[in-house]
Amino acid sequence: MPKTFQRDRFFWITATQTAIVNFYLGGFGPAQSLLRADQGTSLTIAGLHGTAMGVASIAAGYANPYLAHKFGRKKSQWIGLSIFCTGLLMFIVSPPVYLTLPATLITGFGTSIVINTMLSSMSHHFGKAAEVAIPQANGIASVGFVTGTALIGTIATLYRDFWRLGLLLALPVAFVLFVIGRDKEKEEHVPDSTGPQNGKMSPKFWLAWISFVACISSEFATSFWSAALLKDRVGSSAAISTVAIVALGTGMGIGRWYGGLILGSFKLDTQLLGLVLLQFFGFTAFWLSHNMVISLFSLLVVGIGISMQFALSAIRLVSFSDDRPDLAVGQLSLGAGIAIAGAPFLLGFLGDNFGISRAYIMVPVLIVIAFVIIKLTPSHSVKA
Repeated sequence: MPKTFQRDRFFWITATQTAIVNFYLGGFGPAQSLLRADQGTSLTIAGLHGTAMGVASIAAGYANPYLAHKFGRKKSQWIGLSIFCTGLLMFIVSPPVYLTLPATLITGFGTSIVINTMLSSMSHHFGKAAEVAIPQANGIASVGFVTGTALIGTIATLYRDFWRLGLLLALPVAFVLFVIGRDKEKEEHVPDSTGPQNGKMSPKFWLAWISFVACISSEFATSFWSAALLKDRVGSSAAISTVAIVALGTGMGIGRWYGGLILGSFKLDTQLLGLVLLQFFGFTAFWLSHNMVISLFSLLVVGIGISMQFALSAIRLVSFSDDRPDLAVGQLSLGAGIAIAGAPFLLGFLGDNFGISRAYIMVPVLIVIAFVIIKLTPSHSVKA
């Protein structure tokens, strides 16, 4: 595959949109312990916020082909970012759990629309080079993820009651990006006369879809509750454990930016299988560790393993879609929604009943499922 591509204006605007929503994900996911402490809820109830995000992703998956058909991918990205900002503001000003849950639903819907359209628009814009472009855009998004985690954790450490205010930073950044990044030349989008992309997908597509769900489930289960496991194992405070999850986001950023360049001589499937194995070994070390330094390094390795799984799995699904990328990305969002809704909630439920340490056994099981199915569904990607 091509190892280089032109990082044009489209790339930077799209990547920055994704970074803004990842700033929220980075701050919100590991802060589950903080939110739970504020609201006085159980692990199961706190996990419903992940469920709300998952339901939002499912809804966005169904909406994706229709939005792309009616408004075009470019305008859909701005629509998604506007919905995201509305939900985020609601979350910040609504402390009780019965208000933060619908706010999370709205924010998650906007987040998924931004990510969905990024995948389909970059696949269309960069062609074969999307195998490098999409992971690198996600690498930039990881800067937002790490910044969100670090900022929320730092505020929680210094000013415990004001951690949510750190999320406000996403709003002015989104406004500035819209002012300087919107297309000032009005380009009318003409909907395809055949209507939104539709039809049945092949059995191979659905098998690959299951592996994608397993990958995303293991990612979100790790990112949502790693702080809780770290607190349980090394006895650190919730705030310090949240800051420590920066290691996970840093690993994801490193892997997304350099992974395509380093692994570009290998087939796409080989890259993905290698990353899944790396995640497995890193997670095993993290799960067994009772030492902060080892735990942090293990999370860094897990982050590198996770880093490109979303992008490479998405490219595989698009390649199995018979030239229906918007429909494929919609089904991808459906799968992500199921993973985001189910994995953190299930892990929280198991944590309440068996302890967070035993509950985390589900993660290596998911990793093994993903690995086996990827082996069973080879793509047609060839090495450079």
